[in-house]
Amino acid sequence: MTILVGVDWGGSNHAVCIVDPAGWGLDHFAVAHEWDGLADLSACLRRYGTPGETPIPIERPSGLVDVLVEAGFVDTLPYPNVVKACRRRYRADATSSDPGDACIPADIRWIEGHRLAPFRPQSDPIKALHALVRGRDNLIARKVVIATQLRALLESYWPGPFDLFADIASPIARAFIQCYPPEDAGRLAEKRMAALLAQNQYCSRLCSTPNPTATEADAKGELSRVSASTLEGLVAQIAKLSRRIEHPVARLPEGCIVISFPGAGKICAAQITGELGDGRVRRQSEDHLAAEASVASVTYQSGKSRSVGW
Repeated sequence: MTILVGVDWGGSNHAVCIVDPAGWGLDHFAVAHEWDGLADLSACLRRYGTPGETPIPIERPSGLVDVLVEAGFVDTLPYPNVVKACRRRYRADATSSDPGDACIPADIRWIEGHRLAPFRPQSDPIKALHALVRGRDNLIARKVVIATQLRALLESYWPGPFDLFADIASPIARAFIQCYPPEDAGRLAEKRMAALLAQNQYCSRLCSTPNPTATEADAKGELSRVSASTLEGLVAQIAKLSRRIEHPVARLPEGCIVISFPGAGKICAAQITGELGDGRVRRQSEDHLAAEASVASVTYQSGKSRSVGW
């Protein structure tokens, strides 16, 4: 090992720090997050050392990591919490500096290199599955936000649908809001309500009616229909991604292992497989994997007190 390299990941530029085996700085520079900039980074690193003998710790296992691995460099991935905890050792205050942050991963690699396993790129099917799972999770988060806003809107002027439906994002709730906005609630007779509920196989009864002014009813009714329409699109896209995810995970060896777990469906198996990847050798043991997944017990002991948590 001739040099150590630390990289501070940025949005458009990456700060790079090169130090010698004794920990003394040799060079600091920044590269743009584009193909020409990454090619310049590889060329600069080759001037200092052999790619196969140059460890480069990076916090994020994507983008820049793949480029460096393809160029022959040995990447390691220190945990972001370790990097965050080490920042206090190098700062007198809370200000941030990209060149300084780039030195921290290099120093971690110098001190704790024996604990860091070399990074092995994930296969293309795993990368695709990871992207699909993360995209689906983002859509679900947006769905929760819009459903919460819709519930708050209905609660402010018409708690009837709010009390009637357990899930305001359910098909029956969206259909009800689209068919019977507050300005049309006057035509919501008991028979029509019963017919709508029977059509959607739902059993309940409306316990209140809206009581806003005409102008307010028109405005809030429009907001309710927009939110319900947005939820309709999100639910459809989430279902589409779910169907897309179920097929590839069943064809992956790691996915088949996770699917065989009791109670693990295909979506849950895809989430676990996408996050863990196919680099089993990166985990040194079953305990290492359990600790990384936050399912390993931790004993807290100080003086006479002792407790076990997760």
